[in-house]
Amino acid sequence: MEKYRAIPQGYLTVGEVAKKMDVTVRTLQHYDKEGLLSPSAVSDGGRRLYTDKDIVKLHQILSLKHLGFSLNDIRDRLIPLDDPADVAQILSEQAATIRNKIANLTESLSEIEALKTEVLEIQTVDFKKYADIIVNLEMKNDFYWLIKHFDGETLDHIRSRFDKESGIAFLQKFLHLQDEAIRLQNAGVPVESPEGLQFAKAYWDMILEFTNGDATMLPKLMQIGESDEFNQELKQMQAKANAFIEPALGAYFSNSGINPFQEETT
Repeated sequence: MEKYRAIPQGYLTVGEVAKKMDVTVRTLQHYDKEGLLSPSAVSDGGRRLYTDKDIVKLHQILSLKHLGFSLNDIRDRLIPLDDPADVAQILSEQAATIRNKIANLTESLSEIEALKTEVLEIQTVDFKKYADIIVNLEMKNDFYWLIKHFDGETLDHIRSRFDKESGIAFLQKFLHLQDEAIRLQNAGVPVESPEGLQFAKAYWDMILEFTNGDATMLPKLMQIGESDEFNQELKQMQAKANAFIEPALGAYFSNSGINPFQEETT
């Protein structure tokens, strides 16, 4: 790097470059520190001096940064390349990264809008409940909105019983049994048949897994299951499932001598 007592013709100071390229002096200093763009010369007074060639390189850096490339990628992967195919490959990778970010941001936006709706309907500030809603939105639980109907005691129970992984597994089990109930109903399978009783046992075991045998939770769950907020499609599906689930459970309880409201808490 050359040194000059005065600023020779054809050179610009760091402040002049910053103004010309609409960046801050600190940005240029950072690029120098990172080894991306060092000044071509420096004056005796320590002023960084840049040439037109430096400005062209700065323009390249800013353009690539605009496309979402990190400074490390620009310095280590892009600038050293001299094969168009290699450049195109890196651009393709960056395009895939951006598409993934867009998908994630779109999903986050959808979750924010859903949470905003729930916040307004809850009508009280409850960040614990907000967090539960967010977790269920992340789990792709279409019934996330039911959370606002749970009381604090029930939500504390759910938090103690399930983490995100086990919660997803339980949700999948619930949805599978709902679909199975509709299949059995459509197939005309008698609830007293071995297949019907086997289904009822699996469904009851799922309820016990959720409640941990606490019978006091059953009336709350039944009340929430009757929520008016189910849309027409969900109401129809739930009605089809319940048309088999309820008599099947009744047959199973009668056959097994179980009184569901006298289950002991384990």
